[in-house]
Amino acid sequence: MLLTIILQAVAGAALGKAGAAVGAALAAFAAGYGIGKIGTAAMEAIARQPESAGNIRSSMIIVAGMIEGAALLGIIVCLLAIVIK
Repeated sequence: MLLTIILQAVAGAALGKAGAAVGAALAAFAAGYGIGKIGTAAMEAIARQPESAGNIRSSMIIVAGMIEGAALLGIIVCLLAIVIK
């Protein structure tokens, strides 16, 4: 309900579209940063314990997929805010 009211209030405003574009860019940047941090931590962990490389790698892939899913959802919501009038 609140989201509908907010979307109706900013539907005609260019400021709302600019905010949605900034939100989409922020979601993409945050996902890239998060996956970079995961990769760094995983490589450090594998360097410390090479025998558990398989477990670390599979956990890294699962978490990276979850981050990508959340970022994709954020980008889609921002793009819908731009398209819906």
